[in-house]
Amino acid sequence: MPARLPAAPATTPLPRHKDPFRIVLTGGPGGGKTTAADLLRREIGERVVVVPEAATMLFGGGFPRSDQPDARRAVQRAIYEVQRNIEDVQAARYPKRALLCDRGTVDGAAYWPDGSRPGFFEAVHSSLEAELARYDAVLFFETAAVGGQSIEGGNPTRVEDEAYAIVLDARLRELWSQHPRFLFVPHSDSFLGKLSLALGMLQALIAGWNGGPGR
Repeated sequence: MPARLPAAPATTPLPRHKDPFRIVLTGGPGGGKTTAADLLRREIGERVVVVPEAATMLFGGGFPRSDQPDARRAVQRAIYEVQRNIEDVQAARYPKRALLCDRGTVDGAAYWPDGSRPGFFEAVHSSLEAELARYDAVLFFETAAVGGQSIEGGNPTRVEDEAYAIVLDARLRELWSQHPRFLFVPHSDSFLGKLSLALGMLQALIAGWNGGPGR
């Protein structure tokens, strides 16, 4: 009988999170997530690196957009691929840092035409479960539109009005709230108060990450 390999010791530590550690900042348009991403990165320091929003990069660079359903599907497939790859680029450039992602790969399902969210995941050859598992935590910034505030300004590529921002916020929340570590940052009349709440959440996530600098 061939010799059996010794079993691994029962005390062998298992990693709590996959590498890299990915945190998504998402929510409806006008939630302040992009502004928050930069400010949170400045506050947390070199333990995190921001992954910029793929849609803003594409549209800001002249990528065409259209209300035609087939064109919208093509746009969301392109955003999905750019999102995945830019996350991989930042992970390769900064292997010891947590990724602070300005939106994630699940977002495209909320923007998919005809409300066919399963159709989005079929189109990108994935599933909601697989894309949620890509991330370790979600910080959801509720849109200011729910408080009756204007969402004009901030992102020059934004085309949504307040009513549609609320619709998108609800769709995104339905999707992302299925993540086991979903953290909700509600609208507040004080953006500094909203940012302070998000900072506390992010600090707790980074403190609990066993893959950061100094491990």
